[in-house]
Amino acid sequence: MSYEAIKTICLAEEEAHRLIQLAKRNAREAVESTEKAGKEAVANTLSRAETEIAHLTHAIDHKATQEAKELASTTANRQATLHARAQRRLNDAATLIVERIVNAQC
Repeated sequence: MSYEAIKTICLAEEEAHRLIQLAKRNAREAVESTEKAGKEAVANTLSRAETEIAHLTHAIDHKATQEAKELASTTANRQATLHARAQRRLNDAATLIVERIVNAQC
């Protein structure tokens, strides 16, 4: 082989080696960039999820408070109704007792 052919082969091998190193560096940078983007996407998704959880928790707490107030109001109304009915029955019973006592003495 001639010196020029050997020199051309050596230059081609050096260029191939340089291209391989460049490709490895580019691949490494692409992997790092993708990992960074993935971590950022996970962090953003986690942040949005935490915000949504906080919002839903607040909404659920508000709804539970409203339902508890409604239940307390309903219970108070039932209690007042039962108390009024008991009072009427007590009055009716007292009237009946008084009438029997009065009628028994006559």
